[in-house]
Amino acid sequence: RAAAQNARAAADAADHTVLVAGSMGPTGELLVPMGSMTYDECRDAFAEQARGLVEGGVDILWVETMSDLDEVKAAVEGARSVAPDLPICATMSYDTRGRTMMGVTGAQMVQQLAALGLTAVGANCGNNLIDTEAALAEMHAAAPDMLLIAKANAGMPRYEGDKLIYDGTPDVMAAYADRVRGNGISLIGGCCGSGPAHIRMMRQVLDGAIPVPEVTLVPAQPAPEAAPARTRERRVRRG
Repeated sequence: RAAAQNARAAADAADHTVLVAGSMGPTGELLVPMGSMTYDECRDAFAEQARGLVEGGVDILWVETMSDLDEVKAAVEGARSVAPDLPICATMSYDTRGRTMMGVTGAQMVQQLAALGLTAVGANCGNNLIDTEAALAEMHAAAPDMLLIAKANAGMPRYEGDKLIYDGTPDVMAAYADRVRGNGISLIGGCCGSGPAHIRMMRQVLDGAIPVPEVTLVPAQPAPEAAPARTRERRVRRG
């Protein structure tokens, strides 16, 4: 709630309209039968988070960095129990050749979440720009009329001394923003490693205020057929 209140105050002080999104990430637990958390426990945990965010004044509830479709569904159900009229968006993290850790493809995501009536869905975080783009391409092909979100990490992290540095410069992210817009993505932002300089240049490019930076982006390759999600869940649980 306190974080949402701070964001609300900053948004209200801006000289233009700023929406505040309340972020809810994964619990870090596997749902039964692969883990110990029940669906109801998961739903209630997200309802508690959503309540604090709503009390803090958010405009949108944003379920993100997910790997498991059932956890997404529990999060949405929990959020709706607290704020039935607030818009909800959901994004998953694609970090295994265009799939989530649990083996979910972009096409599976939009097909299974379509019935939830979400404002928008998409991909955030992930292993790299290309994995994220591959998943988004599947989403757009499977549901061309759905509002899609792209919030990739700013490249790959590496340590330089005691600092964690991401290799995705503002130029790289701005060129990426232009690329995904051309592939049917409507809501474009950044995730880990993205700072004000990244977002500023992305906005300038998308607005046409500056030319698209000349950087090389390797085209995303079609993802191979996914292994069954249960097999991947067992592998994750064994560590």
